[in-house]
Amino acid sequence: MNSDDRSPFGFDFLSFGEKTKKVFDVFTSVSSSYDMMNDLMSAGAHRLWKKNFIDTLPLKPGVKILDLATGTGDIAIGLASRAKEMNVEASITAADPNDAMLKIAEKKAYDAGIIEGIDWCTASGEDLPFEDASFDICTISFGLRNATDIDGTLRQIKRVLKPGGHFSCLEFSHPTSPLIEVPYEFYSFAIIPLMGQIVTGDKASYEYLVQSIKTFPKQDVLIQKQSDAGLISNSYTNILGGIVAHHKGWA
Repeated sequence: MNSDDRSPFGFDFLSFGEKTKKVFDVFTSVSSSYDMMNDLMSAGAHRLWKKNFIDTLPLKPGVKILDLATGTGDIAIGLASRAKEMNVEASITAADPNDAMLKIAEKKAYDAGIIEGIDWCTASGEDLPFEDASFDICTISFGLRNATDIDGTLRQIKRVLKPGGHFSCLEFSHPTSPLIEVPYEFYSFAIIPLMGQIVTGDKASYEYLVQSIKTFPKQDVLIQKQSDAGLISNSYTNILGGIVAHHKGWA
């Protein structure tokens, strides 16, 4: 990743180095209120989206999973819990570039009784410190749009997946109907930053998060990026008319 290349940060374009720092600062700022705001902004629906996402993943004995942009750990913890319920031995690596988020994730896992089975790792998707063909599954949930280099991150995902390995991405996307898009945009741009200001005192971070959804590649564009990175059999399923999309691919 060339630090002089440029990437969208909200509606601005910054050098890769500048964007990486600003995204880090955003998530450090929102880390303590991240889970509460997710519940408020989605009326709790993100929990159902994540549960359904986890339930689609093929957990087989000895499976090795990489959860990128793990944030506060919902997917990693959910996967560990599901593996335990299924009596399946699973090795989960949960990676995130932000230590403040990882600390919250580790505490959540401990509070949920998940003492073993998750390896917490400080790492960004653009520069994964793992050997080629290391994982059976790579997940990323509501984190790909915050990557400094989406194309580079997808290439790294392809590199660390075993042949036949599964890529699964849950992300805010683009509504397919104006009947959904118009009220959704009003809610996103008028209500969410105001909510961020009232609840957390941090309006700017939530303005960025809303803008990052708007500038994220549309569904078909992201499918092409997956293909360009070397992933195959790529597909997506829209949720709530495209407000969220579940993207899949195979190494």
